[in-house]
Amino acid sequence: MNLAEIRLLYVRELRSALRERAIVVNGILMPIFLYPVLLWVMFTGITFVQGLNQGFTSRLVVEGELPGAHAPLLDSLAGRRDVLVLGREGGSDSDEPLPVPDDPAAALAAGDVDAIVRFEAVSADGATAGMAPADTPGAASATVPSAALESNFRVLVRYDRSESRSRIARDRVDAVVSAHRARWLDERGEALGLDDERRALWAVTSENVSTEEELGAMILGLMLPLFLVIMVALGCFMPSVDTTAGERERSTWETLLTVAASRSSVIVAKYLYVATLGILAGLLNVAAMFVSIGAVLKPMLQGNEALSFSIPGLAFPVMAMGAVVLALFFAAGMMILASFARTFKDGQAMVQPVYWLVFIPLLLGNQTDLTLTPAIAAVPVANVTMMMRDALNGVFHWPLIVLTVAVNLAVVAVFLWVARRILVFEDFLLGSYDGSFWRFMKERIVGRKSQPRAEARTHA
Repeated sequence: MNLAEIRLLYVRELRSALRERAIVVNGILMPIFLYPVLLWVMFTGITFVQGLNQGFTSRLVVEGELPGAHAPLLDSLAGRRDVLVLGREGGSDSDEPLPVPDDPAAALAAGDVDAIVRFEAVSADGATAGMAPADTPGAASATVPSAALESNFRVLVRYDRSESRSRIARDRVDAVVSAHRARWLDERGEALGLDDERRALWAVTSENVSTEEELGAMILGLMLPLFLVIMVALGCFMPSVDTTAGERERSTWETLLTVAASRSSVIVAKYLYVATLGILAGLLNVAAMFVSIGAVLKPMLQGNEALSFSIPGLAFPVMAMGAVVLALFFAAGMMILASFARTFKDGQAMVQPVYWLVFIPLLLGNQTDLTLTPAIAAVPVANVTMMMRDALNGVFHWPLIVLTVAVNLAVVAVFLWVARRILVFEDFLLGSYDGSFWRFMKERIVGRKSQPRAEARTHA
């Protein structure tokens, strides 16, 4: 290899890439605009759908009778503007109450009714009206004064879980019943002269000890490594296919091999070019995400206005190093697979397995309850995502970071060794080989190793 040749070919590849619209869009523009805009569109869409769901009126059929002390519950339910109790005037805008279906269960199944609410009186022994007492083990040992259950009742809500309208109707009924229960208990407690502290028999309180910066770092740790891996892979995808299969499709591959440069210099220059665009895509995406994530997420995190998104100073070099390692990894793997294709379309299909192989370690590296360990540091890609997530949270395991980089560089070295073995074959360089990478490995690499052994056994 000659450094001057590599530099000249590398600059030539970069200049050619800047003339390709697909590479500029996928490698530069998409990392800057795609995911920030995609996040904004996604969260805006979620908010819009939530608004639509909250805007419709839930149609309810009410069965049974409430005890007299709890009659206001039905008034509260019918008084909501987003609830229509069939057969009763309430909060809807209709002039006349809609009739109750003859078969409410069939109407619920057909979608004409969103939920069926049944009020069931509960007797002192715990049984509901019209139903046998529940045979609960240990129930006989509990004695409850009948006066305490004099006006008790139970609410049964039948709904269709597969329909969002029905689920929302159930939630609205539950909200009204919960509010009535809390109000009724407060009134009984005040009548007995109990303050709030004495009224709570089993009080569960919680205290969040994390700061706004730690919560923001947790969100960034979940999102930035994930998007960085995807964008680095996407940044390497188009250049790796274009510089191999694209060269063959344009019939410029053979011409490139006739220049006054060694084959190794040509391949190294192409590899560095693909890795450069991958690194550029990753770093641009991180910058765009960091600038826009606060403005995108804060409206969705209501009640967390003080949420702070900040990155520790040492996290920037760690993430940059992770982007470089990922780019070297993806560039080597994708170029090897794409180089067996004759057309750009075939190259795109051949590179797809790299994405599928990445998702398993990527999910492992994105677990919030894990941190970088020697075992995880030995798993390519997952170790890089975990390393970057820890860095965003201000945790730096420097020996494991070194191990992570070493493991990924070792995998890259294996890829480059495989590429060097492939370059020996003329039919591959000239594009006359019509098999896949796996067939090539089986026939040319593994087969050549096993052939001398077979010949030795034959001579023996």
